[in-house]
Amino acid sequence: MAVIKATADGVKLLARLMRAEAEGEGQLGMLMVGNVGVNRVRCNCLDFRGIRTIQQMVFQSPGGFEAVRKPYFYQRAREKEIQLAQKVIKGNRYHPASFSLWFFRPTGGCPTQWYNQPHTGRYKSHCFFAPTSANCPNVYNTF
Repeated sequence: MAVIKATADGVKLLARLMRAEAEGEGQLGMLMVGNVGVNRVRCNCLDFRGIRTIQQMVFQSPGGFEAVRKPYFYQRAREKEIQLAQKVIKGNRYHPASFSLWFFRPTGGCPTQWYNQPHTGRYKSHCFFAPTSANCPNVYNTF
């Protein structure tokens, strides 16, 4: 059962985002980017209040993803990435992005906080950050 509503076009859009942001990090890296996207649709808190669809999440401005400003993002979604997007839409979570709302690729080590949210871990080049349950309880719901 899906944890967010997603049209076929929304699934493809999320797949394109996952590929554009983390193809070099492999399937697990793309799944983690997908976790962040799904969490942003689910959370209705902090910078993501009022985000209800994959399209709103992907193209949020300010606060969206850098990849949407690159030509690479506008390639067609491949079946492999579509299947990965469907996994995260169904609620599969991958540590350290399980409850994360942010990630970025630093030139050095990961800071202990990002936008006042704690660092949850690093996967290859990306650092992940999740809100506290007090700041953003919907991210932690299992609905």
